[in-house]
Amino acid sequence: MSTVAPPSGPESDPRVKAVFDDIRATRKSDFINNMWLWLAFDPDLLERTWAEVKAVMATPSPLDPLVKEMLYIAVSVTNGCGYCIHSHTAAARAKGMTDAEHADLLRVISLAAKTNQLATALQVPVDPVFDASGRT
Repeated sequence: MSTVAPPSGPESDPRVKAVFDDIRATRKSDFINNMWLWLAFDPDLLERTWAEVKAVMATPSPLDPLVKEMLYIAVSVTNGCGYCIHSHTAAARAKGMTDAEHADLLRVISLAAKTNQLATALQVPVDPVFDASGRT
């Protein structure tokens, strides 16, 4: 159950319409998903969030777009965000993620969760060679 109601007729607000138009242009799709529709309850929050998402996820960078989506899935699983797991899995599939890659990603996520919990439970000290602050 949502904590806020999406605005009725969100594109009647020119700020919201501008963001939605940019989302459509950037993604080359007319689809505006629920995340953006619900964020439209606060045009300032919508603008700031879209600007960050666009800068990180839709702007060319050293990371391949599929890798970015797979990282987003991993963080979403860790944070327990079902919405983001679904939307970024769909985006990763659209960018070419195969069933085998998805299965491998889930193996890595589950292994990392397990070893993170073990290292935390055991309070394993960080090896000095892993400490980046000592690099020259």
